[in-house]
Amino acid sequence: MLASYVPILVLFGVAFALALVLMTLSRIAGPYRPNKIKLDPYESGMDPVGQAKERYSIAFYLVAMEFIVFDLEVIFIYPWAVGFRDLGVGTFYAMVVFVVILFVGLFYTLRKGTLDWDMKSLKHQAMKL
Repeated sequence: MLASYVPILVLFGVAFALALVLMTLSRIAGPYRPNKIKLDPYESGMDPVGQAKERYSIAFYLVAMEFIVFDLEVIFIYPWAVGFRDLGVGTFYAMVVFVVILFVGLFYTLRKGTLDWDMKSLKHQAMKL
């Protein structure tokens, strides 16, 4: 039973060793020129100035939720696609309904303008809230 896990452990070991070797080589062979700008903290595309309690625009959270939804879509569709021939027609129709619901949600959020990163529209959205 445990013998079937040996290839996975070998794969993890090789991946870990390769990561260590590549990081060490980049540190040894690559240039290291730190300066004030490179060492400044960088958070979510915005300069960290002002109070830490400032509110972010709701658009950040809506886009994050969309990414989560489409990651979940991939998690459900990939196993279904692998076993498509064995699962039958009923699961095909269930997956079509699932994808249609997700696309309706995507079109709804596009209609609401969550992917419009124009500063004017973000300020307008903030005024509505």
